Amino acid sequence: MRKTLIRTAAVAAALTFLAACSGNETPAAETTSPAAAETTEPAGGATGALTIWVDENRKPAVQAAVDIYNKTNPGVTVELVQKNFEDIRADFLAQVPTGEGPDITIGAHDWLGSFIVNGVAEPVDLGDKVSEFESVATQAFTYDGQIYGLPYALETVAIVRNTALADSTPATWDELIAKGTEAKTKYPFVINTNGTTGDAYTYYGLQTSFGAPVFVQNADGSYTNEIGMGGDAGLAFATFLGENGMKGSGHFSTDWTYDVANQEFADGNAPYTIAGPWAIQTFKDAGIDVAVDPIPSAGGETAAPFVGVQGFYLSAQSENKLVANDFLVNYVATADVIKALYDADPRLPAMTVVADQVASDPIVAGYLAASKNGAPMPSIPEMGDVWEHWNAAESSIISGAATPEAAWTKMLTDLEAAIG
Repeated sequence: MRKTLIRTAAVAAALTFLAACSGNETPAAETTSPAAAETTEPAGGATGALTIWVDENRKPAVQAAVDIYNKTNPGVTVELVQKNFEDIRADFLAQVPTGEGPDITIGAHDWLGSFIVNGVAEPVDLGDKVSEFESVATQAFTYDGQIYGLPYALETVAIVRNTALADSTPATWDELIAKGTEAKTKYPFVINTNGTTGDAYTYYGLQTSFGAPVFVQNADGSYTNEIGMGGDAGLAFATFLGENGMKGSGHFSTDWTYDVANQEFADGNAPYTIAGPWAIQTFKDAGIDVAVDPIPSAGGETAAPFVGVQGFYLSAQSENKLVANDFLVNYVATADVIKALYDADPRLPAMTVVADQVASDPIVAGYLAASKNGAPMPSIPEMGDVWEHWNAAESSIISGAATPEAAWTKMLTDLEAAIG
């Protein structure tokens, strides 16, 4: 994952602006989850204590929300505990069941499956504020009809284009390869395949354009455990991988790792790649002027890449759930704080009004457009059983070690056995 530096001046400006805001909004009367009765805002003059786990980058922005909160709720002591982001998931799982750990923690939405299985997360009552967030963001934190986190940021992959080599990104795969070929570079297109391991994550937008999602989704965007990439659609995508693999056209290769694909693009050896925002600085440092566009369709349907969502979880063992929910919904879930979080660590804002505000940057706008087409990465527990089989099947097809039908059929059989 990419690393970012806190933009001190931006955060300072955000904190100054936030200090002038009251942030004390009246909560909506209606709720979106059965747990609403347990997480309604306190009547006022709340007392108690909250502990919040947060990483270094986002600590200043969360502190800004705390400062505003304490102006109207001086009886609540809020402690921010700075942790390495990489340690938060395991520590939360280990400490919450013992009654330790925080009331609130920052985290990624794909932790939700393990949090649900272990009973460590509590639904968050967003009320009418649900409509203020990108739908993919609230879907990402939805499980069994309830929302288990306050989303604040998104990230996804998209087509990154070298503007000196291509003036646009076509709407279909065949057109993209034709236009890439016209650039007369070493490759028309490169993509990270994670070497011989396979990288179903980066390829997922191409897969969904065949109508073959990894799992079937419910109407509210949450996932069932029904495999969605079987049947004719899945086999069509597998055939596509083989046709473009190392024994086909060569547009995909297991020789390409993340670093290799990025270097080929940075060296001007391809006009197009699929990459996330974490790779953009590498390309800029190489002197490449880039544009970001949605992934073209290879199978006739809209390409829907995975969208990762960052947010805040409420501990199931918190002794101050009402206070914690109030803090999240009425103080963190405001445009000013979401913007401050963006300034501290510039990921796509999950709140629509803030996303629109920062989309004046064309690169941000490109990733936002891609995320609007995207689907949340499944957070259900069964997803943990998928990656190894899925990646291996794609790698074997791309390398030519197995036929598309045989590799894909074996993967589906293995997944059914693993999931049960």
